[in-house]
Amino acid sequence: MERARTAMVIGGGIAGPVAAIALRKAGIRATVYEAYPATADGIGGALMLAPNGLAALDTIGIGPAVAAAGLPTPRMVMETGSGRRLGAFEDLPGLPTSRTFARSELYAALWQAARDAGVEVVHGKRLVGYDDRPDGVVATFADGSTATADVLVGADGIRSTVRTLLDPAAPGPRYVGLLGFGGWMSPDGLPSTGGAMHLAFGKRAFLGYLVAGDRAGWFANLGWPTPLTTAEARAIPDEEWLRRLRDLFAGEKLPAFGMLDRVAPGELVNVGAMHDMPPVPVWHRGRVVLTGDAAHATSPSSGQGASLAIESAVELARCLRDLPVPRAFGAYETLRRARVERVIAQTARVNHDKAPGRVGRILRDLAFPIAMKTFYNQEKMSGWIHRYAIDWAEPARLTAPVAG
Repeated sequence: MERARTAMVIGGGIAGPVAAIALRKAGIRATVYEAYPATADGIGGALMLAPNGLAALDTIGIGPAVAAAGLPTPRMVMETGSGRRLGAFEDLPGLPTSRTFARSELYAALWQAARDAGVEVVHGKRLVGYDDRPDGVVATFADGSTATADVLVGADGIRSTVRTLLDPAAPGPRYVGLLGFGGWMSPDGLPSTGGAMHLAFGKRAFLGYLVAGDRAGWFANLGWPTPLTTAEARAIPDEEWLRRLRDLFAGEKLPAFGMLDRVAPGELVNVGAMHDMPPVPVWHRGRVVLTGDAAHATSPSSGQGASLAIESAVELARCLRDLPVPRAFGAYETLRRARVERVIAQTARVNHDKAPGRVGRILRDLAFPIAMKTFYNQEKMSGWIHRYAIDWAEPARLTAPVAG
């Protein structure tokens, strides 16, 4: 096949607009097709972009503009519910400073960057099928309309339609045993966390919190034996979830748990069950390829979901710039698969630490400070994640056989 000149990007979350911007930078005209009729203004809780995600945005020229929408977060502090400090992690030297975003503000910044790059976005287009032809791929949408391009990029998230169409036997999302909640509030009366995100391991649940500037953000994870759909989780009133959260943290001495007393019903962000993706066997076939969470979703506990999605979107564009289809897809998968699956596997251990049971909690709280003082080396443990760099100027090469 020839090199791609046009692309359809299915999905307008995080990977979608980044992929479209990167593709345009690579000389490929990309259009984003988003299922929902409007942007996600005001929707969602918080997420973090790590140094590697911000560096990938720098690669395509939008790093500073996007970073400006987030709160600088160069430090993470681990502590128990009693306030005993377990350890701290600093951003590694020489890297961009991590940023914490309201999800809706990150979306807005990415969409503004896409508009500035000349990316066309078409809303209200829910993909229902595609026809992969020798001369291009034709997408069919629920409203009966169609669109054609040289390649189709599935950036439609953890419940990807493109993934299912590409491989009907593909696995679905995997429940990680936690429910997620969060929100934002006024910082009035709350001491600043000095640029740090605090991660507090309570006896029965987990709380993360950040107080900076004119806002305070928090998120909580609690172990739950069976997954709840988003609809099932939200069918339980906010008042009931808030009561349960306050009960779970009752008796903890850390003052930050009092933030929950300030959350009013209607202000609670209810994420519901948290998921990741088991290894996805087929990332691409013919003219169709997956990127972001559609290919490799990691649970929010990793702090890497958005950053890995951004990396993959940029690497995909670089490969399509330099190689014909489908060789470009083979190079892209070779560059990305081992890295993202390693992060997903590592995060499974973090999820367990958030709800380990009484004995596991005691062992964790005893072992963590000792590990931090003895054999733990931050550069060794996280440098491979945070120092990942995409060399946009370097031509992409196929270094392994094409799969799919």
